[in-house]
Amino acid sequence: MEDRSDRSLGTLFSDLSRQLSTLVRQEIDLARTEVTTTATESARDAGLIGAGGVLLHAALLGALATVVLILVKLGIEPWLAALLVTVAVAVLGAALALRGRDQLRQRSLVPKRTMETLRDDAEWAKEQI
Repeated sequence: MEDRSDRSLGTLFSDLSRQLSTLVRQEIDLARTEVTTTATESARDAGLIGAGGVLLHAALLGALATVVLILVKLGIEPWLAALLVTVAVAVLGAALALRGRDQLRQRSLVPKRTMETLRDDAEWAKEQI
């Protein structure tokens, strides 16, 4: 291996340029991989939520019809029973939707590891110069 003190300034800058170029390409590949992985996992999770939501919707409609029929059996007018069930479901649905929105806002798609390694690479480049 060649001693650093024997290399010319031009060679040192050429080596530094090549190393920085390689480093930038690797960082771009890391960022692409990290974002793709996060997006793929999020898409899969969204698909599961959608499929579960469809099935739960069907079950919920049956359960709500049952609750309305029970209220009617207890002596409440059919229109009032349906209204009471509708209002209760609307309040619950709004609460769930707001919670889901808040949790979705907290999810970060920023490639954190890439950002950390970019900071480390910047420090390394400063040291090399």
